[in-house]
Amino acid sequence: MMKPTSTEEAPPDDPPADVTSPEDPSTTPPAKAEENDASMGLLDHHNALKITLISLHGLIRGNEPELGRDADTGGQIKYALDLARELGRQPEVQEVELLTRQIIDPKVSDDYARLEESLAENVKIVRIPFGPKRYLRKEALWPYLELFVDQALVHFRRSGIPDLIHGHYADAGKAGAELARLLHVPFIFTGHSLGRVKRQRLIADQGQTKTQTLDKRYRFQTRTEAEEVALETASMVVTSTNQEVEQQYALYDHYVPARMEVIPPGVDLTEFSPVSDGWQPPPIGDALKPFLTEPDKPMILAMARPDERKNLGKLVDVYGASDELQKLANLVLVMGTRDDIDELPKGQAMVITDVLKRVDRYDLYGKVAYPKSHRPSDVPDLYRLAAKNRGVFVNAALTEPFGLTLLEAGATGLPIVATNDGGPRDIIANCNNGLLVDPLDGSEIENALLRMLTEPENWDEWSKNGIEGTRTHYSWKNHARRYLRDLDEILRRSPPPALSRKSRPRRLPEFDRLILTDLDNTLTGDDEALQEFIQLLKENTHIGFGIATGRRLDSAMAMIEKLGLPQPDVLDTDSGTQLHYGESLTPDSSWRKQIGFAWNPAKIREVCDALPGYELQGEDHQSSYKVSYLIARQIAPSISEVKKKLREAGVRAKVILSLGAYVDILPVRGGSDLSMRHLLWKWGFSPEKVLVAGDSGNDAGMLTGRTLGVVVANHGKELNRLKRKPRVYFAKTPHARGILEGIEYYSFLNNIRIPNDSIE
Repeated sequence: MMKPTSTEEAPPDDPPADVTSPEDPSTTPPAKAEENDASMGLLDHHNALKITLISLHGLIRGNEPELGRDADTGGQIKYALDLARELGRQPEVQEVELLTRQIIDPKVSDDYARLEESLAENVKIVRIPFGPKRYLRKEALWPYLELFVDQALVHFRRSGIPDLIHGHYADAGKAGAELARLLHVPFIFTGHSLGRVKRQRLIADQGQTKTQTLDKRYRFQTRTEAEEVALETASMVVTSTNQEVEQQYALYDHYVPARMEVIPPGVDLTEFSPVSDGWQPPPIGDALKPFLTEPDKPMILAMARPDERKNLGKLVDVYGASDELQKLANLVLVMGTRDDIDELPKGQAMVITDVLKRVDRYDLYGKVAYPKSHRPSDVPDLYRLAAKNRGVFVNAALTEPFGLTLLEAGATGLPIVATNDGGPRDIIANCNNGLLVDPLDGSEIENALLRMLTEPENWDEWSKNGIEGTRTHYSWKNHARRYLRDLDEILRRSPPPALSRKSRPRRLPEFDRLILTDLDNTLTGDDEALQEFIQLLKENTHIGFGIATGRRLDSAMAMIEKLGLPQPDVLDTDSGTQLHYGESLTPDSSWRKQIGFAWNPAKIREVCDALPGYELQGEDHQSSYKVSYLIARQIAPSISEVKKKLREAGVRAKVILSLGAYVDILPVRGGSDLSMRHLLWKWGFSPEKVLVAGDSGNDAGMLTGRTLGVVVANHGKELNRLKRKPRVYFAKTPHARGILEGIEYYSFLNNIRIPNDSIE
């Protein structure tokens, strides 16, 4: 890494920082247009779009995805794959990449270890290695998201910055939002299933006493905060239904209806076709026969991964308690693929075991089929088999954001009974091919199924309507055209990414690694250790030195001089909102250009000055992009409550607590996490060659990710949460002595020791 000079920065064409962000694409909804105006000038402005989709959890591959294998490998994966392929077919789009996680695990296919997989000529899956190599359920991925962000930046440096980033689900929403903030590109979000909605439904089903257990198991607090960050950042939120917008996203502080676009996903209508003349029963039908005494009876078909939210146990109860249903039809439960229940993740094993116990309780042997496995290619045939025997497809999930299986069933001519939540409302309203039910009301589910099985004229009408309605209202081509139409206005208002210019020639590096440390209470507090640290820097000229502090630049420079520290190569001041380089303190112009995005300090003060226990700090603690308070913890609202109040006031900002008494409020594109990544991106420096040290909440952002973090022993309590993060070393000694301990731990002076990214 070179030591920047005063001539490196601030080229003459760089505009000044934009504090009010008049071109913030997320504050203005996309212009509405007629459907046949889908192109909307995209070819005039972006005739070579590169689109990055992100979907991090589950098992994602293009060739026969293992849908239903587990609770994380379901409809979202098919949605992302189909969306990627269809976007790649559009004339405006040059390239589509779907970023996911590389998995190297003998328990799953080697397909998931391949770094790249082609889906079409200009569409590919890119698997990013981060965290442990083995397969993890989505709730275990949260500690590793910063590692993904850093690895994705390496990928973008190699392959080029996309024109937009689209995150799917909360984990990719959080990571994609951070990448979009850093790279200054528009961010699109699709939540698929929302944490607050799922929590409400599970508590309603299992009771308030299970709240703590559910929160711990599903990490709801972490998940909903990630969703808030995604919604705060998103220029557009792609939803599937109006109900999703009005009743589900409305539960969030960053609910902005103007940013939300209802674009129903499509269904592959060539694959999910009705029963044709000469159609023969498929092999999957033979797999059901051993379960059933009368296999030719009509079929009540349910197809869902083994997840509590899918409400499969309730369905068995309804069938088991109804003699009429048992006389009229068999119940077929396709619950993913399994070899051995004991080898499944605990949650899936619980659901399947519960289903089997209920089958036994009602003595339903010979009436219920629950095959162990099926191939993706079997799915259309299962729908057709049920339709051929005049059966019904049922989805009684507690929540259903969309319900792709309902479209698939409808497209084959199989009528549906579906939960009166989310997507099914719009599907049945558009297609008129079935009945809605309360998923908690067994008698309502029973009555709907009986109507399907005993009203032949209505069955014919529902079947016909499903075949026609899915083709009229739901196709991937329509989805892609509407997606690009709504994207046009966002791209028109978005300036080119500030970091997309090709790097100018650099001088040879003057150091090959960097120590970046907080100042107060990290470097200070132990004079003897501080002198040892200064001597270490003098003796190791291959090591660069940087300061990251909440102080203003003038105050930081005064403290550096007082302590006798060498002139820093990098100065990150004002809590990660100002960057300067070298002896001339050259400001980073590209950082200045991005930092003012959506910044509204007057509104922040209007909200926070009125809070109990909040006292504005003196002018020497305020700066252009930082509003700082001293708080009385006994009476001050929690940080979560403060975030909520700011969001409700329409303010987009970061709120950071340090040492239990100091609160800094920063722009959404500021903070030590983004300033650190901006620095590394700009200079092409490897995170593994950067050691960062700190003691308080202001340092938390830079301590996570692929850098080598050191938390000194005298740290604030707010950093305890980082003990579950990889690459964060908690020193046993305080102040500068703790930094020296961390340097030794990582063997930072010589051959750097990179710790295992697994935290388990």
